Amino acid sequence: MAKDLQLFPDSASIGAAGVDANYLYILGVSVFFAVGISLAILYFALRYRRKSQDEIPKPIHGSLVLELTWTIIPFLLAMSMFVGGTVVFFRNYHAPANAMEVFIVGKQWMWKIQHPNGVREINEMHVPLNRPVKLIMTTEDVIHSYFIPAFRLKRDVVPGQYTTMWFQANKVGKYHLFCAEYCGTQHSGMIGWVHVMEEADYEAWLSGSIRGETMQQAGERLFNRLGCATCHKADNTGRGPTLVDVFGKAVKLQNGTTTLADEAYIRESVLKPASKIVSGYAVEMPTFQGQISEEGLLQVISYIKSLSKSAPAGGAAASEAPAGKKGGN
Repeated sequence: MAKDLQLFPDSASIGAAGVDANYLYILGVSVFFAVGISLAILYFALRYRRKSQDEIPKPIHGSLVLELTWTIIPFLLAMSMFVGGTVVFFRNYHAPANAMEVFIVGKQWMWKIQHPNGVREINEMHVPLNRPVKLIMTTEDVIHSYFIPAFRLKRDVVPGQYTTMWFQANKVGKYHLFCAEYCGTQHSGMIGWVHVMEEADYEAWLSGSIRGETMQQAGERLFNRLGCATCHKADNTGRGPTLVDVFGKAVKLQNGTTTLADEAYIRESVLKPASKIVSGYAVEMPTFQGQISEEGLLQVISYIKSLSKSAPAGGAAASEAPAGKKGGN
């Protein structure tokens, strides 16, 4: 009963303490001034009330010291709140380079989760204790919002683009997962659970849950089935640019600008290939919009990442790819 009535949800990530500290600081300052000002108003109303109709108040000439005091102190308090919030925001915004990647696709009204080795879940997400986890998220229909109260994290999931957030769980347990953006008549049912497990338990769960191919293998199969390998050859002799060691690098475009080859760029290149043409190549690639799902896009992206020598955690390096299977999309 006491747990159901607790003021705050469990704190289960390394970033939760910073969020709570900022919240409690702002709440404390607000309560202090609200109570102080209310009491001051009550005191002055009683102490300096007009006692007779003939009473004339004494004129007040003002005080520079007083004016500076009630200007500087609120300014410093407001700036301290801003700085504290900014530090927490940037800490939560930039994921560590070694973060494990988990892919999320929102859909009315469920969360579809894919782990790097191909394990899939619906409305549940298993993660290891004390390991940074980066979520790469998108949606197939309307705007959703991935919210884990125990981690003090919430990020909108927007159709047509990827949003990310990261966390590092520091407490084993089972924690609520919600959609925090109204997304239709069954919005309230778009809930789930995040399971934080000891590293050994997580690895055992992962090994026992593997079904078929990994995300990279599924992406390679899809890459070949859609005919991408005929143009994006590993030796750069095809009609399109090679995708070996491209992910995470700057790409020069036909209009003279450059762009970063990240998840969003690859997704846009597959669905809207004419939007950003690589320098030295013609507009020949057809659109695959309607031919590939959001899950398929994430699988292809995972495969392209595996072709990069500096692949992020969760993706194999190019040197580890089987011989004769390097290519691009």
